[in-house]
Amino acid sequence: MPDYRDTLREAMEAHRANQLDRAEQLYRAVLERHATQPDALHYLGVLQHQRGLSDEGATLIQASLRVTPKHPDAHNNLGNIHKECGRLKEAEACYRQALTCSPGHHHAQNNLAIVLEAQERPEEAFLAYARLLEIAPEYAQGHYLLGLFLRNYAQNIEHVEQSVECFRMAYALDDRNLRALEGMGISLYALNRREEAAQVYRDWLGREPDNPIPRHMLASCGGAETPPRADDAYVRNVFDGFADSFDEQLLKNLGYRAPQVLMETMAAVLNGPNATLHVLDAGCGTGLCGPLLSPYAAHLVGVDLSPGMVEKARARGGYDELAVAELTAYLERHPQQYDLVLSADTLVYFGDLQQVVAAAHAALRPGGWLGFTLEALEALDAADDRVELTPSGRYRHSRRHVQRVLDDAGFTDARIEGDVLRREGGQPVRGWVVRARRASA
Repeated sequence: MPDYRDTLREAMEAHRANQLDRAEQLYRAVLERHATQPDALHYLGVLQHQRGLSDEGATLIQASLRVTPKHPDAHNNLGNIHKECGRLKEAEACYRQALTCSPGHHHAQNNLAIVLEAQERPEEAFLAYARLLEIAPEYAQGHYLLGLFLRNYAQNIEHVEQSVECFRMAYALDDRNLRALEGMGISLYALNRREEAAQVYRDWLGREPDNPIPRHMLASCGGAETPPRADDAYVRNVFDGFADSFDEQLLKNLGYRAPQVLMETMAAVLNGPNATLHVLDAGCGTGLCGPLLSPYAAHLVGVDLSPGMVEKARARGGYDELAVAELTAYLERHPQQYDLVLSADTLVYFGDLQQVVAAAHAALRPGGWLGFTLEALEALDAADDRVELTPSGRYRHSRRHVQRVLDDAGFTDARIEGDVLRREGGQPVRGWVVRARRASA
């Protein structure tokens, strides 16, 4: 009979290779022979969380910590489960315990800074980021995250200038961190250093002429012609690269509340959470809207252009069906299939909304509802029908543009309300929260 340590080693190799079924089988084989083997408990807990079984994952890691209470990686991973489930206080306690066990554990320090920021404790978060860079001065991601923090909480122009240097350092330490280049360009634009921002993207394009991200971002800062909507390849590349940290960035990103605000608006016109509707989460991302939609859904479908995001939504669970597809084309292929189509912060990557809104109308059954959020373009003239591509790479829309495309598509009972959907660069981001109905037959 092979030594259980060989089986454990094989399990960990399978886990690293993302062969989750094989890894689980081997971890359980170890635990059949040694029920309290701490590494098998720990890593099986991580695996179960990856599968969307977060409570079971937490229980397994807690069992491992009863055997090895001073294991910093286990405390850190338990904190990650709490963080990703929104239990920020519990996550903070785990990260602090990891740091008690190992003061130089830079991943735990990184995560502690994130959850402090998410709890809107910016002074403590700043100190935690500063400590992170003391522990790991060559950690590129730490410089990148501090850059985001400084820009998000900027109280003066010096903070934005400092963010530029953080992004510059992050890229110098790791030239695979292309989000640092994007962050640098956005900060430069915010400083009104537009030509420098454009040059960042031109240099990037010079190195990677086929990369859709710098091409789109160059247009976003006025260095190239504005496209009518974000290219599919841009959206796919951005969100595939963002998938592993998407929830974390929204958690950090300061009061992100688009799904909750949108569902509050829709709940006012839906007949209670009685699980009777056929629902499409249009641009489902990692599935943040899933728990809000599932009480209303007899059948819940999620669609997203990013395969990486869809895999995260699958792990989160709650969807009856998930698809990787471009949204407009998907809607056009599913006429009169849904009672509710909901899209939180997806249509910000569309310029002219005419085609996608018409496709949503066609995909709804008579009497069905469409709900979505956008970034608001405030216009002095109520008749101003306008769309603008911003330096963030997202589009903003005037109220008149939204109303016109809803009218042209045949929607009725339209409501367009302004609200704050999140904060960015230390400032509230105002958006439109929109609902409209396809007329009954």
